Amino acid sequence: MEGVENLPAITQSSARILCCRCGTVIEPNPANMCVACLRTEVDITEGIPKQATLHFCRGCERYLQPPNEWVHAVLESRELLTLCLKKLRGLQKVKLIDASFVWTEPHSKRIRVKLTVQAEVHGSAGPLVLQQVFIVEFIVNHQMCDDCHRTEAKDYWRASVQVRQKSINKKTFYYLEQLILKHRAHEQTLGITPIHEGLDFYYANEAAARKMVDFLMAVLPCRYQHSKKLISHDIHSNIYNYKFTYSVEVVPISKDSVVCLSKKLTHQLGGINPVALVYRTTNSLHLIDVSSGQIAEVNATVYWRYPFNSICNPKQLTEYIVMDIEPINFKDRKVFPGQGAISTKHVIADVWLIKASELGINDNTIHARTHLGHVLKPGDSALGYAVADSNINDSHFEKLNQEDVPDIILVKKFYGRDRTARRKSRIWKLKHLAEDVVSMSGTENNDYNEFLEELEEDPEMRQNINIFRDTSRQIPVDSKDVDPNMPQISLEEMLEDLVIDDTEMNEVCN
Repeated sequence: MEGVENLPAITQSSARILCCRCGTVIEPNPANMCVACLRTEVDITEGIPKQATLHFCRGCERYLQPPNEWVHAVLESRELLTLCLKKLRGLQKVKLIDASFVWTEPHSKRIRVKLTVQAEVHGSAGPLVLQQVFIVEFIVNHQMCDDCHRTEAKDYWRASVQVRQKSINKKTFYYLEQLILKHRAHEQTLGITPIHEGLDFYYANEAAARKMVDFLMAVLPCRYQHSKKLISHDIHSNIYNYKFTYSVEVVPISKDSVVCLSKKLTHQLGGINPVALVYRTTNSLHLIDVSSGQIAEVNATVYWRYPFNSICNPKQLTEYIVMDIEPINFKDRKVFPGQGAISTKHVIADVWLIKASELGINDNTIHARTHLGHVLKPGDSALGYAVADSNINDSHFEKLNQEDVPDIILVKKFYGRDRTARRKSRIWKLKHLAEDVVSMSGTENNDYNEFLEELEEDPEMRQNINIFRDTSRQIPVDSKDVDPNMPQISLEEMLEDLVIDDTEMNEVCN
């Protein structure tokens, strides 16, 4: 045993062999060949094309993804790399290890991709994993997409959405325009054409038009009808070419209007007063009873089932001066079983008024009940409807007991008629879909100014709209230049006017 312990340690080393082809000393492997000789025998990239073609549309800067889809992809982006790899059919036979772009001149119309692949080679001596790096060159060819082809051929649209509202003002469409811009619902729109009582949207396919209709149904109380017109027909391939039209009708009731409900609808809404005020418009009409504070919502389905009209519209608003106001305690309000919800944002109050035109002439005050007890105070001006002095022609209104109809319905606080001062004090602005969508002349100009004033007075309405800082206007330094009672939009609510994707909207000709 002592002799065995004194023996020197045996070091184990791997044997080296010569390549059977070139004689290079290599590690033993099942093929008994070096890598260079093995590559001359087997090429794992043999079934992968070293050159391919990409189709690029210069009009919209999109690449063709077979069979007929066009996608946006920036040079050396992940989307473009995915598109290039899909063009190589033989990649499923090997294992892709790595893929990257090789820089080329952007104007060379060449895109080079370096690929690293692995494959298992079955030789006579057994399986062997081989890895290889190679470059595939893609040639960018120009091809016009179907959308750009129709644009060049003056065949713009395949589907249109016609939005109409039979209203006396266009404030609903100004609000709709801002909703479209905020939610970017116009990205697939080919063009927008303003017409009388509405807007026309044009699209390249029916799916995009249907998406706009769904958006309108989600933000406005409306209904739609669908129709299609046959343009051409290929009898051999049985292919039909249609133009689709969606006719969207918005409820003809605007904000700050007074409506008269039918007896059946009044019962369904929890016994609300039939003469109610529309204080907000979303995808439903929000009604409030100014004498009790009871509120209700009427969606588009309910409205078209039990239609009603406005008996007083914003064009009939009259200015009143508040002489005295007295809030009513909740315990003194009229409550009955089955009554609907009561608003917690409004305060019911008794108010004594005088017409602004009769101030100093007539000392007799008019008593009314209003939901603006949290806003008004003695000496303020308010806009309202003189329902008792109005000539109302409505079938539902004629059936009412005149004792239940309020003489005056106040709508909102009035901040004065000096619109020039309010316009000069604005340091914010709104964006528009196109210059011709918003007309700035005559009656429509007054409607747009009233819409801007409503934005200043209604914080909840501003939550659905993107308001931008107007850099051309200076912030007033002296606080005396700004009326503290005038509603203002704070700087925290404004966005910086950054132009990232400027989509130009062109008028579409039929």
